[in-house]
Amino acid sequence: MLRYPPPPVGRRPRSGPAARAAVRRVSAFAAVATAASLLTGVQPSQAAVPKAAAAAAALPTSWSTVVNSGSGKCLDARAAATVNGTAVQQYACNGSTAQQWSFTATGDGFVRIGNRNDAQQVVDVSEVSTADNAAVHLWTYGGGTNQQWQAVDEGGGAYHFVNRNSGKCLDVPSASTADSVQLVQYTCNGTAAQRFQVTPVTTAPGDVDLGPNVVVFDPSMPSATIQSRLNQIFQQQETNQFGSQRYAVMFKPGTYSNDVNVGFYTQVLGLGQSPDSVTINGAVHVEADWFPPQNATQNFWRGAENLSVNPTGGTDRWAVSQASGYRRMHVRGNLELSDGGWSSGGFMADSKIDGQVRSGTQQQWLTRNSQLGSWTGSNWNMVFVGSQGVPGNSFPNPPYTTVDRTPTVREKPFLYVDNAGAYRVFVPSLRTNSSATTWATGTAAGTSLGIDQFFVVRPGATAAQINAALAEGKNLLVTPGVHHLNQTLRVTRPDTVVLGLGLATFVPDNGVTAMTVADVDGVKIAGVLFDAGTTNSQTLVEIGPAGAAAGHAANPTSLHDVYFRVGGAAVGKATTSLVVNSDNVIGDHMWIWRGDHGSGIGWNSNTADTGLVVNGDDVTMYGLFVEHYQKHQTLWNGNGGRTYFYQNEMPYDPPNQAAWMNGSTQGYAAYKVANSVTSHQAYGLGSYCYFNVNPSVTAEHAFEVPNNPGVRFQNMVTVSLGGTGTIRHVINDRGGPSNSATNVANLVSHP
Repeated sequence: MLRYPPPPVGRRPRSGPAARAAVRRVSAFAAVATAASLLTGVQPSQAAVPKAAAAAAALPTSWSTVVNSGSGKCLDARAAATVNGTAVQQYACNGSTAQQWSFTATGDGFVRIGNRNDAQQVVDVSEVSTADNAAVHLWTYGGGTNQQWQAVDEGGGAYHFVNRNSGKCLDVPSASTADSVQLVQYTCNGTAAQRFQVTPVTTAPGDVDLGPNVVVFDPSMPSATIQSRLNQIFQQQETNQFGSQRYAVMFKPGTYSNDVNVGFYTQVLGLGQSPDSVTINGAVHVEADWFPPQNATQNFWRGAENLSVNPTGGTDRWAVSQASGYRRMHVRGNLELSDGGWSSGGFMADSKIDGQVRSGTQQQWLTRNSQLGSWTGSNWNMVFVGSQGVPGNSFPNPPYTTVDRTPTVREKPFLYVDNAGAYRVFVPSLRTNSSATTWATGTAAGTSLGIDQFFVVRPGATAAQINAALAEGKNLLVTPGVHHLNQTLRVTRPDTVVLGLGLATFVPDNGVTAMTVADVDGVKIAGVLFDAGTTNSQTLVEIGPAGAAAGHAANPTSLHDVYFRVGGAAVGKATTSLVVNSDNVIGDHMWIWRGDHGSGIGWNSNTADTGLVVNGDDVTMYGLFVEHYQKHQTLWNGNGGRTYFYQNEMPYDPPNQAAWMNGSTQGYAAYKVANSVTSHQAYGLGSYCYFNVNPSVTAEHAFEVPNNPGVRFQNMVTVSLGGTGTIRHVINDRGGPSNSATNVANLVSHP
């Protein structure tokens, strides 16, 4: 509501007869203004508004951020308040609803600007003033001209806003760049202090709300504005290893000059149909400054996708460990995979590096279906599958495992915007016997799905709502956040897509299984973290029911950047994290992790027997990371299985040998192929021990397989990290030991 005069500071807004009298006075003022306009033919504001702007500009119809071009800071409701008199200020962009605004037409080309926390609270000039420097704040909308603004389009999503009553512009006083500066009105002067970038929270037609933690950049936005937001997200997420915040940072097609530093639970991605649709002049990088001495062994849970980078100085850095996918990237220069201290990644797929990839202190890495200028460096286990410009097989000196062709794979689905600005999801086609990228020589093969075919899982969505959408035939687009489930999500339709953004996380409550998938063709699950709840779940995810037997070779189910966690953020318990019962399933980069640090960690706290159980036949895994489970890390019961790159650490915390015995055998194998299996292939496998609670603990062997000529393992390594504990043999009774005297043991083949 407009007010005249304003209430004293600290007093509650007026109500009752006095307030109604104030409204009558304002209405009278508006009537006078209207009469004047009838006599002159000009509204009070029009004298200061260019004729070309007489009609309202094409403002977004969805909730939007309003960023000052001079300061790079967001229009903000101070302290997220919703009471009359709340200052409208500028503040560092933080993605909160206090910084999201709507534009509602009031007629004659004017709009009221409402705040998302209470849309009836609108941007208002104090005391119906026409003076320079009159304060701007929120007040309940009452129809007054001092609550209406004309948006004058300056191009590229930028506007200045002219008040209908005064004809003066929304302004940051003295062109300040400081936080908490209250905005004013001021004579329009064309400066950056009066120019505001309006960016929809979602750019899709139809006001598709992707949640508060999806940040979309447009190339028309000033680089300083973009950089300010990137810096704010990174500063929050740099050390936020077990926090609940999640972000998807998306760049619309175009060129940007920015430094994109990627922290925990942050996914940065381009919204083009090719990586070259979005160019970053600067960097898209991960450092280890937060964990000196530049130790990247805990740089988990992040990702970069579908971008091209012209790196400053010619070299970009991606110093990561597990769960940090690097996909559909084009680096026009070199790429470093470490930051001086150890790093323990990692995974790259469908990417092109024009220059050299330098592994540095990276312990192990999988490069799949990529094209490199060259590669240098090695430590324990570097694997290349279906890639060009990579070293030849030379394990163990240096420890390169090279497979020329990828037998069968589907790349990860991804979000993009089409030429009309609408969100769509592209689902790449299955490829067999493939090499190099899907996109470098033309448009990738696949299917495009409209956003209307997806149920958007926003914070607060219930499992019942999600299941209802699945039952109606919808796919799922899971927005960044931690989503609790009180019932199992049931995927039953062939070709369903479940695509997570920004490390979207599902937590099963009360011991339920988080997700089951029926024994059907072509389900794709991508970009999701399943985090065990405090009540034990028998399984976190099941692909196919027990006894599944249908063949899916022509259209397999696939899992891409799917991660599992038991403990770390809180006490978690799950007997088995992932069970694969269906045939022909493809796993394309998974980290299945029983936590070894964080909250709720202990032999009797975050209890978890087995990471992965494969019962289906002809299952293929690329980039399989399984760590710290209390029995077998991976148990493979199906025939025809294939694994390309395996990384494992045994549990750190057996209190003594008696607590970690498999019958009469000391310890559990990290990767066990059942005695009934007659065919299995595995390439480039590493298993490490670090028994830091009791260094006298021993594992009899890392890999346990039937002595059958159809079960073949190539290029294996075991490591006793710092000589803390012993792995007596590499596979069965062959190879090794790895212990305090001989940390690293290699074995080229079995049998």
